[in-house]
Amino acid sequence: MSAPNPATPDAEHPVDTFTDVDQSAMDIHLERDVHAGVGETLVSLQDVTMQFGGLKAMDSVSFDIKRGEILGLIGPNGAGKTTCFNAMTGVYTPTSGQVVFDGTPIRKMKRNQITRMGIARTFQNIRLFASMTALENVAVGVDARHKTSIAGAVFRSPRHRREERIAYDRGMELLEFVGIADRANEPARSLPYGYQRRLEIARALATEPKLLCLDEPAAGFNPVEKVQLMGLIQEIRDQGYTVLLIEHDMRLVMGVTDRIVVLEFGRKIAEGTPEQVRANPAVIAAYLGTGDADEEDEDA
Repeated sequence: MSAPNPATPDAEHPVDTFTDVDQSAMDIHLERDVHAGVGETLVSLQDVTMQFGGLKAMDSVSFDIKRGEILGLIGPNGAGKTTCFNAMTGVYTPTSGQVVFDGTPIRKMKRNQITRMGIARTFQNIRLFASMTALENVAVGVDARHKTSIAGAVFRSPRHRREERIAYDRGMELLEFVGIADRANEPARSLPYGYQRRLEIARALATEPKLLCLDEPAAGFNPVEKVQLMGLIQEIRDQGYTVLLIEHDMRLVMGVTDRIVVLEFGRKIAEGTPEQVRANPAVIAAYLGTGDADEEDEDA
C-alpha cells in the first residue's frame, strides 16, 4: 500500500471545472439512518488550551457543535483553526480543558479511537493513496470499520470476502454521491485536482462519521467548483451528518453554514449566525477588513 500523497493544483493535478460531472449525482440519497436528537450538542469544547512552548495556539476556547448543523470555523492565518481541528481529532492532546464528543471525554484518546467513535476529517493538503484507484481509496475507509482478523484477511475467510464486497459496494455509492463514479477505476494520482478533493470527502464519509471535519475543502477551486462544493456540503448535512468547516472563502462560508465561530490569536472572539458574524465589529476588524469584505471574497 502506497503512502498518502499530498496533492496541489499544478500541471500534474490540473484544476477542473466539473463540467462533465453528472449533476444528477447531487440528487442521490445514501441509505443511512439520520441520528435522533438533531439540534442536541454533539461536540463540546470546554476551555481548551493548546500550548507549544511559550506559544498559546488555543487559549481557553469553548464552543459547541449541534447535531445536524454545518458550523464554520474562521479566522485570520495563525488564528488556531487547524490546531483546533487537531485537538479534536487526536493529532494533539490539549494542554488543558476538555473535548466531549457524544457525551464522552476524548481529550486523551488516541486518533484511531476517536475515528472509531465517529469523527472523520479531510486535510488542507490532500492525502490520498496515490497508486490506488479511487474506489480502492474509499473502500479502505469502509474497511476501517470492519473487524476481520489479520489471519482472516490473509486467508480470505468468508467473513473477509463478505466485508470486502460490502466495502466496494459502499465505495461505489459514495463515489456516485460525490459525483465521480465514472472515474472509480482510475488511480488517485491521475484524477484532476477537484476530483481528488471530492475523493477525499468520499473516503472520510466511508467511515460513517457522526462529525465530518472539512479543512479548506475549496482550496484551489474556481468559482464554479465552489458553488458545486456548497451544494455537496449541504447535501452531506441533509443526509444526517454534522459538518465542521474551516474555509477562507467567506462567500462560501456565509452561504453554507448555519453558525460560525471566529478565532483570533487562539481566542474565540465571536459566535453566531452568518448574519450576526458579518455584522460583528470585532470580526470586521480582525478578519473581514473594514468595509471591503466583498472585495476580499473576490480575491479568495
